[in-house]
Amino acid sequence: MNAMLTSTHPAGPRARHVPLTTGLAAVAEARTQVRGIVRAWRVPVDAYVAALLTSELVTNAVRNGADPTVMLDVTCSAAGLRVDVHDTSRALPAQADTPADAETGRGLIIVGALADEWG
Repeated sequence: MNAMLTSTHPAGPRARHVPLTTGLAAVAEARTQVRGIVRAWRVPVDAYVAALLTSELVTNAVRNGADPTVMLDVTCSAAGLRVDVHDTSRALPAQADTPADAETGRGLIIVGALADEWG
C-alpha cells in the first residue's frame, strides 16, 4: 500500500527504507519516522497528516500481514512525499463497509480522503 501527498520540493530525490517489527510498537515507530523525515528533509507537507496516513497503512499491514516484519519506504521528490508500507499478505487492501459506530474499519477511508492517491 502507499499514500502520496503532493508538494513541490526543490531538493533531489531522497529515500529511506525502515524495517518495522509488527505489533503496536510498529505503528508508533512509523509515525515517528515519518514526522522526523518530513522535518529533516523539509518536505512542505503537513507532518501530522503524513504520520496519520502512515499510521493507518501500518496498522492495516500489522493486522493483515503474516510476516513479523513490515517495511516502511519513504521517498521524496519533486512529485511529492510517498509512503509505501509492505507486508506479506497477498490480499489487496479494500475499504470496508463500516457502520458509523464501529471502532475500526475506516482507515482506508481516511487514507483516500487525505492522500492524493493510494493503492
